[in-house]
Amino acid sequence: MAGTWGRVKSIFQAKTNTALDKLEDPRQTLDLSYEKQLEQLTQIRRSVADVATAKKRIELQAAELQKQADKLQGQAKAAMEQGNEDLAREALTRRGALASQLADLETQHQSVADQEQKLVSTMQTLQARIEQFRTQKETLKATYTAAEAQTKVGEAVAGISDSMGDAGAAMQRAQDKIASMQARAGAIDDLIATGALTDLTTPVDDIQAQLDKVGISSEVDQQLAALKAEISGPAASTPAALAEPEAPVADAEVVDPPHAGA
Repeated sequence: MAGTWGRVKSIFQAKTNTALDKLEDPRQTLDLSYEKQLEQLTQIRRSVADVATAKKRIELQAAELQKQADKLQGQAKAAMEQGNEDLAREALTRRGALASQLADLETQHQSVADQEQKLVSTMQTLQARIEQFRTQKETLKATYTAAEAQTKVGEAVAGISDSMGDAGAAMQRAQDKIASMQARAGAIDDLIATGALTDLTTPVDDIQAQLDKVGISSEVDQQLAALKAEISGPAASTPAALAEPEAPVADAEVVDPPHAGA
């Protein structure tokens, strides 16, 4: 049961990933990633500003303590000039406490300054990477847009090719049908001409049909006679007067013809 459920889960996850891939636009994903990097850069800049502010506060506090220390130093000197050693000692003691605080502030200031430097370095590195990513992002977006346009054009051309193929097939079927109809019409004309079919467009006249048949037969006879004469040659066409002379007739007594007045 566990194995079946695992297979179902894998299939569902695969189909979900496929659906998400179809819905995902890489250009939008790149823009979203760029925006997240900008947000990170903004956070680092805020951190740098906060550290710089803390360092400035330390510097101001140290300056104030140094001012107090200088004042106590002056008071101690003034007390000694008045011969008041105890007051001078008290002023110097307080100045010593301020010196210890100043040393701590200096340590904190150095630590904050180091932290600030690291943050600034990180910010600069991240900013350079973001700029590089932005350039690559725009290049990839332009390449994707060009590829998408090329794909759409290819799909359109493929669609046109399919349409042209269908149109060509339809045209071929039309040509075949026209040729078949023309052949059928020619065959019908031949059958009507030979009399195998009756031309219903003209009235039926049996007498005229017989006369036409006799006329056609007479014309055929004449053509046959002409062919025979042509094949037989000149001998067949020589007149009777030019034929071979007959045998000579025996001599007979010539009788004068009777005169008219006899």
